[in-house]
Amino acid sequence: MNPPAALLPALRAIVGDAHVLTEGDLTGYELDWRKRERGKSLAVVRPTSTAQVAQVVQACAAAGVSIVPQGGNTGMVVGSTPDASGTQLVLSLTRMNAVRALDGGNLTITVEAGCVLQSLQEVCEKAGFLFPLSLASEGSCTIGGNLGTNAGGTQVVRYGNTRELCLGLEVVTAQGEVWSGLTGLRKDNTGYDLRHLFIGSEGTLGVITAATMKLYPLPKSQLTAFAAVPSLEAAVQLLGLAHQTLSAGLTGFEVMGQFALKLVVKHFPQQRVPFYESSPYCVVLENSDNESDEHARSQFERLLEAAMEAGCVSDAVVAESMAQARALWHIRESIPLAQAQEGLNIKHDISIAVSRIPEFVAKADAALAQAFPGIRLVNYGHLGDGNLHYNVQAPDGQDAEKFLREQEGPVNAVVYALVDAYNGSISAEHGIGSLKREKLEKHKSPVALGLMRSIKTALDPHNMFNPGRMLAARNH
Repeated sequence: MNPPAALLPALRAIVGDAHVLTEGDLTGYELDWRKRERGKSLAVVRPTSTAQVAQVVQACAAAGVSIVPQGGNTGMVVGSTPDASGTQLVLSLTRMNAVRALDGGNLTITVEAGCVLQSLQEVCEKAGFLFPLSLASEGSCTIGGNLGTNAGGTQVVRYGNTRELCLGLEVVTAQGEVWSGLTGLRKDNTGYDLRHLFIGSEGTLGVITAATMKLYPLPKSQLTAFAAVPSLEAAVQLLGLAHQTLSAGLTGFEVMGQFALKLVVKHFPQQRVPFYESSPYCVVLENSDNESDEHARSQFERLLEAAMEAGCVSDAVVAESMAQARALWHIRESIPLAQAQEGLNIKHDISIAVSRIPEFVAKADAALAQAFPGIRLVNYGHLGDGNLHYNVQAPDGQDAEKFLREQEGPVNAVVYALVDAYNGSISAEHGIGSLKREKLEKHKSPVALGLMRSIKTALDPHNMFNPGRMLAARNH
């Protein structure tokens, strides 16, 4: 086995001297997105082709060096940065950002893993198509990272997670072989669907180098409303009415608690936030379809009239232009930024059956208020698909960093125990990484964990890809 010292010259021969980084400021590769942990890499390697990725993997396998695949490094669970050992290689895919093919007749686009999500959206829109994945980090995150974490976002209620948008993958295995499954077929019943093993695997099974993704026609009309609701129960009732009235046209449905909106007003006072002073919750919802604007607006108005008659909406505003629609969505997107301005916080990315969310939140609010007097709850998220970002801010005036350090474990214990009681998930869209690795051991069934370890052993027998992420080390 070659020593690591012999590895760097081999890597430079593969990708070029300029793309094997060992010195200078490597913060962008070694510091996680939330700035919670800083690792140390053996080197950062930036290939420009699948063939180069395969050669890098082969060289690392021969040297016994583990690899941390990385896209835009925008993950929330410390899953795409190296540990502190200085022995792990960061494999940055950002130079692999080409659009390989756009097939309008098949409604597909094939792109390399390093393509930034916003760039992909713009390419598709320019060609007259919609790529519906939409995230707050879309200006930085990459499609490979989106696939590796099975990213969600604001349009899951209609289009599904990244998994539902993917028709094929190209992957470099732990042996340095290339599996090419970029067929773009919607039906292929020839054995195990291998793409689903790699989607959501967080770089622990192989390196995604390219993907074939679904496209949709650009909608002819798009309307956004911002509504005040008297309770979470009312928000769920409004969601049901929206499904009945708008059917497949319902594209997004986001809920925002009053304190979350107050933080937006506090830290971004230039934004106009409707109804937040008088309503415990607000909802932003979007309708898009291929009918005329008049038809879409009449549907929207009919929905809001029915909701007001039913008492689940107390007031609402409908955007009159795309600029107004963007301003309403910007309120929702500003919540995590405002929360960061307020100070470090304890984040939860949980999912519960939509019908049970009001009961869950009532119990969780009460349990946390009793156990941690004065805490502030920043509750918002994708109610349309049952995903809440149920976050906890330190009491006003307390040291946020100290609160996070001392109370994160106890707060998580309260929240996750209730998530289990409601048959929910402790990670809806952010993944596991290293931050939630030990929690997964407690909240996933032993049978499921055993199957996951069997897959890991079969595909990556030497634990070369992203070790220490997702699965805890086994006891022997």
